[in-house]
Amino acid sequence: MAIPAGYKSILDSLTTAVIVLRDGLQIQYLNPAAESLFETSMTRSQGAPINDILIDSEDALKTLYAAAENGQSYTRREAEFVLTSGVRLTVDYSVSPISLDPTELLIEIQPRDRLLRISREEDIISQQETTRILVRGMAHEIKNPLGGIRGAAQLLDRELNNEDQKEYTQVIIAEADRLRSLVDRMLGPNKAPKLASTNIHEVLERVKTLLEAESRGRLSFRRDYDPSLPEFQGDKEQLIQAFLNIARNAMEAAFENQAEKSGNEQPTITFRTRALRQFTIGHKRHRLVCRVDVIDNGPGIPPELLQNVFYPMISGRASGTGLGLSITQSIIGQHHGLVECESEPGKTDFIIFLPLEDNQ
Repeated sequence: MAIPAGYKSILDSLTTAVIVLRDGLQIQYLNPAAESLFETSMTRSQGAPINDILIDSEDALKTLYAAAENGQSYTRREAEFVLTSGVRLTVDYSVSPISLDPTELLIEIQPRDRLLRISREEDIISQQETTRILVRGMAHEIKNPLGGIRGAAQLLDRELNNEDQKEYTQVIIAEADRLRSLVDRMLGPNKAPKLASTNIHEVLERVKTLLEAESRGRLSFRRDYDPSLPEFQGDKEQLIQAFLNIARNAMEAAFENQAEKSGNEQPTITFRTRALRQFTIGHKRHRLVCRVDVIDNGPGIPPELLQNVFYPMISGRASGTGLGLSITQSIIGQHHGLVECESEPGKTDFIIFLPLEDNQ
């Protein structure tokens, strides 16, 4: 059954993705929102089975067949669709038989990824603020008595004539200094960013050069840059430190994976940049945002650790301090950006978002 022109114009104007299926779950119609969502076109997909554009579980396809046969309507919340390109989408969708022809199904799809991401980012920003307040309060309570301990140890050191006894006071002074340094690092940068025109690719190239020197040629780099990205107002030195913290962790993970597998796979880090338009970070929508992916082929981050990697003192390595990623998140936050992480065995992707619209 052809869709009447009046209805088609309405469906074409919707932001909700709409698919009409006929017998055998063949695609009869996709509105523009569905074309965009499924990365295809009406001309290309018309008459093709639904699994030509969508890799879904067998149970989901069986339910669609049952709906077509029995005229059943149903709704799924936060279901996962996998496109033939491998892209995963989280969606809410409803399936309804069309009253004029019950053998046809109308599927209405609302993408949830954007809303879930915004909600997740708001949680991350809220957690960061809570952590920052907690750390600053704890730092104040630690540094005050540390100053008194160090001062008392210095006074005692001056009064002592026995060098063996002075050794103990020197240990107290050194440990007090070490703890003070640790607390300062937990607090992150204590200076406001010195904003100047900054090129993100210069930052990444500097990080690459530093890691090449550290790895002595054992680390492979892949670069996938978007040359159209404009410069933006940022603190170049702080950003180098932020990206270096991420990339150094990626390097160590890649080396660990190679050692565990004892294979020929080269430890590799990928730097990728892309421009995103009309993108929301936290509560604010930005006209133009730079997305930077730092990807390694290491073993991945355990799921129980993934949600907490940006907290101070959280580390997956015995030798790690757990401060690098916390400092990175603080620096990127000062630039009104955000850091996220996605990980699976063999691939960890740290995703950095930095607003660029001030340069437009």
